[in-house]
Amino acid sequence: MTISTILLVEDDPTISQALSDRLTAEGFRVIQAFDGPAAVLAHDAHEPDVVVLDVMLPGFDGPEVCRRIQATRPVPVLMLTARDAETDLLVGLGVGADDYVTKPFRMRELVARVHALLRRVERARELAASGASRISFDALTLDRSTREVTIEGASVHLTPIEFDLLALLAEQPGKVHSHDDLMREVWGWPDSSGTRTLASHVKALRAKIGAHRVRTVHGVGYALAVAQ
Repeated sequence: MTISTILLVEDDPTISQALSDRLTAEGFRVIQAFDGPAAVLAHDAHEPDVVVLDVMLPGFDGPEVCRRIQATRPVPVLMLTARDAETDLLVGLGVGADDYVTKPFRMRELVARVHALLRRVERARELAASGASRISFDALTLDRSTREVTIEGASVHLTPIEFDLLALLAEQPGKVHSHDDLMREVWGWPDSSGTRTLASHVKALRAKIGAHRVRTVHGVGYALAVAQ
């Protein structure tokens, strides 16, 4: 059985050790870093499967860590934040974070989020290897094998989670996907308790591919809009 490696980046030694102990007890290999520069070095040295990343760090902050490591290789990032402002969350999501939890949080919730991120990565690998990888719709082309998106031939940079969200919506343009379905299929969550996470990623996705391409069905979910 392969042991997944978690890079844990938290500047508070007490919190870091408590998280490390719990993740280790769950069967993960845990690498700890306590500031921004050390986090980037640890990522490059150990190539972790998931990064658990505090927003506020010495050296440089969590979003900057996320930006630098995502420029090297796609890796799932779970951000820890004591702040709950939408702008702070969107900054993190915009540089490649997949999900976030707000302090204080329950250890069980954090462990569940880590497992969900690992399941999402495995599903993405299976889809990329399945063959039927290219989807074209409304001047937009998505290629699962290369994980590239273009609009009218111009490349669009999406974070890994934005790509997976768009890929699911693009499979059946016009079909409304419920919050539950999207959280289960894209994030691996059993329900839509992460609706705010979903809404934040949809907002970021719209900013990159055009707001008109993703339709909101209030109280239900989202659909890739069909041109009239």
